[in-house]
Amino acid sequence: FALMLTPREEEPQIVVPMIDVMVMMPGATPEEVENLLARPMEQKIWEIEDVEYVYSASYPSFAMATARFMVGTDMEKAITRLNNKIFGSADLWPQGMITPPLIKVRSIDDVPMMTLTLWSDQYEGYGLRQIAAELKNELTSITNVSVTELMGGRKRSVNVQLDPQRMAAFNITTLSILPSLQMQNTSLPSGSFAAGNSQFVVE
Repeated sequence: FALMLTPREEEPQIVVPMIDVMVMMPGATPEEVENLLARPMEQKIWEIEDVEYVYSASYPSFAMATARFMVGTDMEKAITRLNNKIFGSADLWPQGMITPPLIKVRSIDDVPMMTLTLWSDQYEGYGLRQIAAELKNELTSITNVSVTELMGGRKRSVNVQLDPQRMAAFNITTLSILPSLQMQNTSLPSGSFAAGNSQFVVE
């Protein structure tokens, strides 16, 4: 009787605010990230009103925490409370953080609808990721596909090997090389000038 008589809706609109907080700490190990970022961030998030669950994960160089609020909590109030708590505790973050925390709002509609896993005994992690990237481009072009996310595999990286003898000869330290590497492969606007009835932008 309950099954037949209870009113129901095919697609009920349930408000379950979920907010991700991502914090970067380049060069830190997962253990350091957990102790210096993830755990303090969890404690601060638990202090927020209407928070029901807190999930966190620690990776090399960054940590991510997800705050899930009570069902029916107003999304705007949840975002405001979390922002105030995170940025109000900026004095507690370690010195290794080079960028402010990134806060991204999630909702019940962000639950993945389909997950595809690629596996091969002929391709290594990098090659398999390249194939997955092509597959992602094809999936993105399908009508009504909102978001696709690529996870796993090996990304392209550059390994810089330092020569201690040459560094000593030029009186250069490892810490002085790091800013130079961080400044490479960037494009920034540096102004513009007019000439011959044309405006030229310089980068």
